[in-house]
Amino acid sequence: MPSGRRLARGLTTGLACFALLAALAARFTVEPILVTSSSMRPTLAAGDRVLVEKVTYRFRAPHRGEVVVITDPHGGTPLVKRVVAVGGDRVELNSGVLLVNDRVVPDRGAQPDAEVAEFFGPLDVPAEHLFVLGDNRAESDDSREFGSVDERRVIGRVWLGA
Repeated sequence: MPSGRRLARGLTTGLACFALLAALAARFTVEPILVTSSSMRPTLAAGDRVLVEKVTYRFRAPHRGEVVVITDPHGGTPLVKRVVAVGGDRVELNSGVLLVNDRVVPDRGAQPDAEVAEFFGPLDVPAEHLFVLGDNRAESDDSREFGSVDERRVIGRVWLGA
């Protein structure tokens, strides 16, 4: 019988190690987060749960139009925002119209503030930085407030299908 206990102990240890490794791998590749504000409405609403994929940006920089999670420059919870400009771009809001490199950018789902004509910039985004905005501009704390974001502050990209 001692061999049966040894086998059971070995299996238990092996399963525990496998579970620990699987949990660690998941933590460093995909993480669920709760959207805590309405700054990305209508794309995402407060209370939505999304998956943040953390691997892609180890191999490439974020692209314009992608929805990312960044660490809040003021501390606190992670922020979900849309990348509208990348390093080397010139970004501007003129009467609520988004311009990147002097070209009008159709805002995917963005809701400009209907009560206030939005003006910002122009601003040149430094290399290895991003300019991020919430789709719901009237209720978003974003790069208009805290400036461009160093790419190293990006936690990952949001899987919108989650």
